[in-house]
Amino acid sequence: MDTQGVTATPDDEAQAPGDLLLLQQLVNSYDLEENTEALQDVAGLRAWLVGHDLLRDDEAAALDSADLARVTAFREAMRVLLRTNLGDPIDPAALALLNAEAERGALRVDFGELGCAGLLPTGRRGADRVMGRLLAAIAAADVDGTWKRLKVCADETCAWAYYDVSRNASRAWCSMESCGNRAKARRHRRRTAARATP
Repeated sequence: MDTQGVTATPDDEAQAPGDLLLLQQLVNSYDLEENTEALQDVAGLRAWLVGHDLLRDDEAAALDSADLARVTAFREAMRVLLRTNLGDPIDPAALALLNAEAERGALRVDFGELGCAGLLPTGRRGADRVMGRLLAAIAAADVDGTWKRLKVCADETCAWAYYDVSRNASRAWCSMESCGNRAKARRHRRRTAARATP
């Protein structure tokens, strides 16, 4: 498995706004199609979190293999949950994992300099603060209407997280040129095979 940092996007599509981008980038830290994993080990996790300004070096140094398992499990549960933004049913196992992280996430309401309320992570451990910040981003995005635009590609061999900027938020693939065309070709082959069957 390639351990290079996964940063390119299939179509260089629009990035999710604010901290929702961190979630998009986390999901894409494992590229299913290319089989590249940025979080293959604890060192990779530390580098990724520091590189994305989620933790300082000294905080990241305290992370261990349990934190790696926790973050990657969260990432894959988010990948599954983002399929609901395509219209898929909610996966109970993914929902249970995410709700457990939300319970563990340690968030509080904070009134910023302009007096606007927001969620602030208060966990003492680095992984708790990372999860708290990502969960706060999801809650804020759900309120402002951007959450439903963060999706994963409908092509299950891809499942790349992308931000849907189409007018009616109806885009299903990260790339029409690759994943969309492959899906259309598969449908065409199935229809042709069905017509050929007596």
